[in-house]
Amino acid sequence: MIKEKSRLFTAPLLIVGVLVCLSFYSCKKNVQKGGDMVPEYAVTTLSSSDVELKSSYPAVIKGKQDIEIRPQVSGFITRLCVDEGSVVHKGQTLFTIDAVQYQEAVNVARAAVNVAKANLATAQLTAENKRELAKSNIIGSYDLQLAENSLLSSKASLSQAKAQLVSAQKNLSYTRVTSPSNGVVGSIPFRVGSLVSPSGVTPLTTVSDISEMYAYFSLTERQLLALTANGDSPKEILKNMPDIELKMIDGTMYSETGKVETMSGVIDQTTGSVSLRAKFPNKRQTLRSGGTGSVLIPYKMNNCIVIPQKATYEVQDKKYVYVVDSKSIVKNTIVEIFSLDDGQNYVVTSGLKVGDKIVTEGVGTLKDGMQIKEITPEQAAIKKAKSQQSADKTSK
Repeated sequence: MIKEKSRLFTAPLLIVGVLVCLSFYSCKKNVQKGGDMVPEYAVTTLSSSDVELKSSYPAVIKGKQDIEIRPQVSGFITRLCVDEGSVVHKGQTLFTIDAVQYQEAVNVARAAVNVAKANLATAQLTAENKRELAKSNIIGSYDLQLAENSLLSSKASLSQAKAQLVSAQKNLSYTRVTSPSNGVVGSIPFRVGSLVSPSGVTPLTTVSDISEMYAYFSLTERQLLALTANGDSPKEILKNMPDIELKMIDGTMYSETGKVETMSGVIDQTTGSVSLRAKFPNKRQTLRSGGTGSVLIPYKMNNCIVIPQKATYEVQDKKYVYVVDSKSIVKNTIVEIFSLDDGQNYVVTSGLKVGDKIVTEGVGTLKDGMQIKEITPEQAAIKKAKSQQSADKTSK
């Protein structure tokens, strides 16, 4: 009986002991396994290279000339000779205004000229007759002077009548509104029968000369100081500026390059910027006045260190990277970068040197002093692709 109780008491103890041993062995194995799991990170060794950065600035596109077409006489529009968007040439008729009253004014002025000519002829005959009579002492100098004055008055009346005829003819010609230059017609807010006048606020239309286009953009005061840091004059700055590119509103690049021509000499106190104007050829008339886009100004730098933007992180407006030492231990290092970037990379101005190794991916999961296993960016990309394939298979 005692042996049976002892056997019953010993059996549970053996089971507990076996479980404890298995648990200890499992924990030890996991610890060993965890100790061997050093995380892998993509590491790149820095080298120097030449880069070309492009700074982008919003721009407003306007034609070489945007001329508002306004009537010079009042009247009703009788004909629209062009439509919106039409390509016109200098001197081409755009609108006609009711010319009846202006034609009548020309007729009246021409009649007045004829009357003045007749009066002048009469006065001239009278003056010649008076001169002959005066030679014979038949009339005195008073009568002769009256005749001479009448002749001068008739000449003046004729000149006045001719001037009025020219003015009437000019007003008549203004009833035919013509284009002052080659270009493209803008919107036309008026139609046949509309009453227009020179004092009207709204122009009849706008003719834009788009053989060459101007792109207007602005630089901040700080950017302007960076351009003038070498002490160059505005004229020298414009001369040395490279050809610029134009990105259209849909993201496509314009086929022609442009050149910055002018720079305003005054900084706008409201915006703190200075205005610039670039000229672009427009042979195919792809660009239209009133459009928008962005101008891209290239900036070349030689023998500089370029790092991916994803290799950095920011703390209190300062940028850091993780530098890897000879023992594969990372150290956070502050870096200074150039003011321009291409949206993917930074140009480092201080904090790193050629030959340094930095972590290029997953910097958000690192801590200062952490040990890593170095792999190349190519190996990291292959590993990521395999992981994605496995995830895709699992989801299916």
